[in-house]
Amino acid sequence: MPKKHKAKNADPKKLKNKEYVKELRKLQAKLCHLQEWVKHKGLRVIIIFEGRDAAGKGGTIRALTERVSPRVFRTVALPAPSDREKSQMYIQRYMAHFPAAGEIVIFDRSWYNRAGVEYVMGFCSKEQHARFLKLVPEFEKYIIDGGIQLIKIWLDSSDKEQKRRFEARIDDPLRQWKLSPMDLPSRTKWFEYSRARDKMLDATDKKHAPWHILRSDDKKRARLNCLHHILGLIPHKKLKREKIKLPDRSMKDAYDDEASLKKRRFVKEKY
Repeated sequence: MPKKHKAKNADPKKLKNKEYVKELRKLQAKLCHLQEWVKHKGLRVIIIFEGRDAAGKGGTIRALTERVSPRVFRTVALPAPSDREKSQMYIQRYMAHFPAAGEIVIFDRSWYNRAGVEYVMGFCSKEQHARFLKLVPEFEKYIIDGGIQLIKIWLDSSDKEQKRRFEARIDDPLRQWKLSPMDLPSRTKWFEYSRARDKMLDATDKKHAPWHILRSDDKKRARLNCLHHILGLIPHKKLKREKIKLPDRSMKDAYDDEASLKKRRFVKEKY
């Protein structure tokens, strides 16, 4: 009998956790190699993560950063602007966090707030929104011409999956902290956010600073795909490491350093 072929757009089989962890470990090992290369060459990289609420930005960023140094892979998640910051040039508060040599800065939301939540929720005027979309490609060209590599990732999730994730946040006390004051109102404005996304992509998806769309309904696959994609976007080599030998402990001036702690306060060993 002829073999049945799956439809091209059929949902892939769910990734088993064992397989996911195995692949994640391989990619994270490669990220450690990338980290050494970035330090060695003094590279400066910005990675922007944007997307709808509950699209999976936080989990993807954790997968990217959990096995590397926070001094090289720096995550920036700015709160709402203060009154002082509101009086500044719009982009100013983000520039303070730009990378120095040997750093990769990851923005968990970025200046693109103006193209999304600020525009949809009425925190900026239509004129401010239009001005932002007009000027940001030139601003990003300035960043790139200055020697910084800019990577922009948009996590795209479906209506059905966003609904499921919001409901999980409402019911699960371990996830309720994820519900921001903007989450529930944003749920009612699905198509407003879709139109804002389309306007943003039309205006800012440029050859010098393209957007990379990451399907994120399947969180595990999205994380793996994202890490693999980033590794491919930043040219690097595995550096040869010197062989390391752990030195023996010196016994010079040795004393009973356990006894000296006996009268101190210890954490109760409940587990």
